This record gives sequence, C-alpha cells and structure tokens, in this order.
Amino acid sequence: MNNAKNPEENKERTIRVGALARVEGEGALHLVMKGRRVEQVRLEIFEPPRFYEAFLQGRHFMEVPDITSRICGICPIAYQSASCYALEKAMGVFDRLDAPIQKLRDLIYCGEWIESHVLHMFMLHLPDFLGYESAVSMAQDYGEIVRRALRIKKAGNAVIELLGGRSVHPVGMCVGGFYSCPDPKDAASLLPEIKACLADMADLTLFLAQKVTYPGFKRDYEFVALCPDDEYPMNLGRIKSNRGLDVDQMEFGEAFEERQVEHSNALFSAIKGRGAYLVGPLARLNLNHEKLHPVAADLLPGVCAAVGKSLPWDNSFLSLPARALETVHALALAADILESYAPPARCRIPIAPRAGYGGHGTEAPRGICWHDYRTERDGAISFARIIPPTSQNQMCIEQDLYEMAKQVVDLDDEEAATRCEHLIRNYDPCISCSVHFMRFERTWREDPAENRS
Repeated sequence: MNNAKNPEENKERTIRVGALARVEGEGALHLVMKGRRVEQVRLEIFEPPRFYEAFLQGRHFMEVPDITSRICGICPIAYQSASCYALEKAMGVFDRLDAPIQKLRDLIYCGEWIESHVLHMFMLHLPDFLGYESAVSMAQDYGEIVRRALRIKKAGNAVIELLGGRSVHPVGMCVGGFYSCPDPKDAASLLPEIKACLADMADLTLFLAQKVTYPGFKRDYEFVALCPDDEYPMNLGRIKSNRGLDVDQMEFGEAFEERQVEHSNALFSAIKGRGAYLVGPLARLNLNHEKLHPVAADLLPGVCAAVGKSLPWDNSFLSLPARALETVHALALAADILESYAPPARCRIPIAPRAGYGGHGTEAPRGICWHDYRTERDGAISFARIIPPTSQNQMCIEQDLYEMAKQVVDLDDEEAATRCEHLIRNYDPCISCSVHFMRFERTWREDPAENRS
C-alpha cells in the first residue's frame, strides 16, 4: 500500500480576474484554492465611491430625484422612484397620491425594466451561454436575435423618454408626481411599437428557454422582494421572503443591516440574525409569479417545461429566463396603460415642506433599491441613505462563487475564471450603483474647533 501524500494536495493556486467584463462598473474576482479546497473567495469592488448620500445633505427635497437618477445611467428610474416615495412619506403625502400618477410611474418603470433587462440578457449575458466573447461576435451567427433585441430595448427607452423627457437621466418625475404628463397623441403613437415588441419578446423568451442550456447549479437562497397584494412588484408592496420575513417598507432598517468589508468599496447587506439574501428577478418571480400579466403568465408553463424546472427556481443561472418573463410582463403592462391613457386631472399633488422621515424601496431591474431620508422644517435633507440591489446581493454572489469554485477546481485557470465570471453576470451587477463609502482614518485633536469637517 502506498501511503505517500499527493504532492498536489497542498499546492496553492490563485485565480484572479483583474477587471470583470460585461458588467456595469469596475470590480475584480479573487479565488485562492489549496489543493481541492477553496480557501478564499472575494468579489472586489474597487471603483471609487461617489458620496451621493453625503452631498444630498442640505439640498432641498425637490432636488433629490434628479440628483439620485445620476447614480446610474441604466436604471435611473429606480432611484427617482424610490426617492420620490420615501420623500412623499417624509412630507406626509404618500397616501394622497392620485391613482393616475401611480399608473404613470408604473409605465415609466416598465420602460426601465424593458431597456435594462434586454441590454443584460442579449448584449451582456447571452454570449456566455452561447459560447461567444461578446454580442458583436455573437451577432455574426445570431444577427436576427440581436436586431430584435435592440428594437425592444429602443422601445423601452422611448417609454422612458415619453414621461421623463429623455431616456438617459430623465427629468420628468418629481416628488408628488410628474412635472408634466404626456400628450395623448404621443402616447398613442408609441402603442403599436410596444405591441409589436411584446410579440417579439414572447418569441425571444421561448428561444432563451428552449435553445439555451443552463448549467446545473443549486443553492438554498433566501429570496427577498416586494410583494404587493394584487400586482407584480415594481413600485409598491411589503418586503417579504420565502422564509417568513414580512415587514413594512419603513421597517427595512430593523430587518436588514449593512456591513463593511476590507475588500470592497461597497457595503454588504444582510438580514439581521440570518445573513445573505438574494434580490432581483429570480426573487420577484419566485415570490410573485401568480401576479404576472396574463401574457407572461401564459408563457410561464412552457418556459418551466423547457428549462426542466418548475418554480421556485433555485439556480441563479435561471435569472436569464426570469428576466425574459419580466420583460414580457413589462411590455404587456405598458401596452395596457398606454391603451387606456387619458391625461390626469393633475400631474402632481401640492406639497408643503416639513420636518419628517420616510423610507421606501422600489424594484430596480436588479432588485430592491431602498432609500430613506430625514428632512428639516424647510424641506432640506438632513440625512440620506441609499441601499442599491447590487450591494444587497454581494454576499450571495460570494457564496455562489464559493460553491462554483468547488465545481471548477479541476479546470485550468482560464476556464475556471470564465465560469466564475459567467456566474457573477447572472446578477447583472451594477457596481457603480453600489459604491457609497470609503474607509479613512483621522486623528482626533484636543481642540474641538480642529475636529470640524
């Protein structure tokens, strides 16, 4: 019997991707394995912080939605919408919002889901599944798919522009409603294209379910999403999970906490006393699938059959068909709202500044984007906190990477790194959204005057 130890058993191996590709923002992957053991997993977010929460302080509350929309060029509506609702609570008018205003907010949010989901699915993530390095190389063989996707993305941008004045960093939404409402002729002119794109997206959803092979990967996630009583979540709803969490929006800070880690310029979020959780399309679909628009609901059984798994889906790679179903939902809902649109009696409700506090989250394409604000009597912001979905998913991503690393230990470094990057892109991380703080040291001086910032 040979009792000699395998010389490879304790060999240390480091796999590093210095700059993640096809994600929004700047981050890196760092894995250390010793033999067949995974020793270290880090999703390093090194993009410089942007200090939005700090420079919101002192601003008038009406300025906040336009400032926060600049946090992200891909999902500005999530930031505008969440800040508006949080500040409407602080101003004591949240329960007085007119139903037509709410419909228009749902409509502009549909535009964001459409353009963001399509960008991620077909330009950033589908090349992984089909074996291409980019959407450009993929287009050589799948040109028709790419053209149809670009058409749908353009329609999503048009919806945002209709209500926001422009598709990038729109300026139409405000605390209390909108600065102006669309002309009925403009809304009507958009409807045929939205309906055409809905038919296209239904076909593309079946393509993603039937023609794409999804890697086997399974984890026991705690899914967290807004869960309204009677609609698929976008703007409203209590915060719930598949493990019994059920809190009001204003109680977010009592249920969740943020943690600082050395290797990231973004804070990690966790459920107090429990740990990691997952937000985004997979969580929304698993917790709210029965509320999908009928057009999307009709597709769901066929999609489940094609991917070989009924809901709930516990494979993060299935976020791709989840996004596709949500895009169908958003297009169908947008068509309904446009078809019945009539200018509301007023575009916004009157608001008097006051001292107050409000917290609210909306469902960005990537998951819950939660804001809370405290205001002074003149309406100036005295405190601001923004918790974007990517920072909420960071801990979950690292846990996924740990499990994936165990699966790729026998692969060469390049293939192992590729598989791990593929997994990270499942989350469509928006790294630029997530960076909000920087570690620093200061020396406390005896003279109080010298300690003022």
